[in-house]
Amino acid sequence: MEPYLKTFTDRVGDWLAAGSAESDVVISTRIRLARNVSGYPFVGRLKEEQATDLAKDLRERILGSGFAEEPTYLPLREASKVCRELLLERHLISRELAGAKWERGVAFGRGETVGVMVNEEDHLRVQVLLSGLALDAAWERMDRADKALGERIVYAFHAEFGYLTACPTNVGTGLRVSVMVHLPGLGMAEREMKRVFNAAAKTNLAIRGLHGEGTRATGDFYQVSNQITLGRSELEILEDLRRMIPHILKYERDVRSHLLKDQRSSLEDKIWRAIGLLRSARSITSDEAIGHLSAVRLGVHLGLLPELDAGAVNRLLVLTQPGHVQARAGKELVEAERDVQRAALLRRVLDGGNGK
Repeated sequence: MEPYLKTFTDRVGDWLAAGSAESDVVISTRIRLARNVSGYPFVGRLKEEQATDLAKDLRERILGSGFAEEPTYLPLREASKVCRELLLERHLISRELAGAKWERGVAFGRGETVGVMVNEEDHLRVQVLLSGLALDAAWERMDRADKALGERIVYAFHAEFGYLTACPTNVGTGLRVSVMVHLPGLGMAEREMKRVFNAAAKTNLAIRGLHGEGTRATGDFYQVSNQITLGRSELEILEDLRRMIPHILKYERDVRSHLLKDQRSSLEDKIWRAIGLLRSARSITSDEAIGHLSAVRLGVHLGLLPELDAGAVNRLLVLTQPGHVQARAGKELVEAERDVQRAALLRRVLDGGNGK
């Protein structure tokens, strides 16, 4: 097991902080840019030798660009399965990059606010991840990172089409904006949830699961993101999210208010059963933990669990996932062992109501 994995279990990314704008519903704001290096084939057409040479060259250029404070670079070909899983859980790499066989890597700065994936679907995927609803701040930080990298890397660009990318849906700006939202109220109101999905589709937005495209909404956590980049400017894409997110917040908060007013007993029962189980379980699966933490997070923001800290609950959403549980144990674990270790962590953090 890599020695530096312990550092990942002692801290989490700054994007999990509580108390940011609209943080009762919005977990984080993420902006990604797809970029390719001029003169190289797209990743899907790279030969292994080319991929190795490109990754090594990009490593030096990225670390020397000043794209982030105190940057770290991890070559994923050398990383263990646990390490890759942990990076995926922290949203530093994608599922595709986690399964990479050729020379690929990830760079990220202090606090994990800014990161760069190397040789994923595109040569570079630059990411900014901030806590709460922070579209303007995320874009400003991304703009600085993109310019810093662009001073050292010649991007593949077409005068008519814009930035060239492996997937046609990313051609143009190469920009993907997503907001991670927690919608437990709407999860209990199917009709209202359908309204949200329909409204998003009409504005060219997609609503996906916790880890993006192709994943399910575990624990009522969703990613709301743009679908189209070609023919749209960065500001237009940001404006789509800026218009839609307030409606989602209103739908969710209205349902929460209704549940508190008209179904308080059943709502309290759901929340207090969840915290009771998390404080006493001797074995618990990852999906079970996220589901119960989702209910607890709702209870915290509704004021029903005032003794708990919202930031601690956010951190547990990541720290209880399989890669983190194994990194904390210092070795690979079978599923049953992970379930026992996860339950022990939850008891330590939540026992006696001390979630601070």
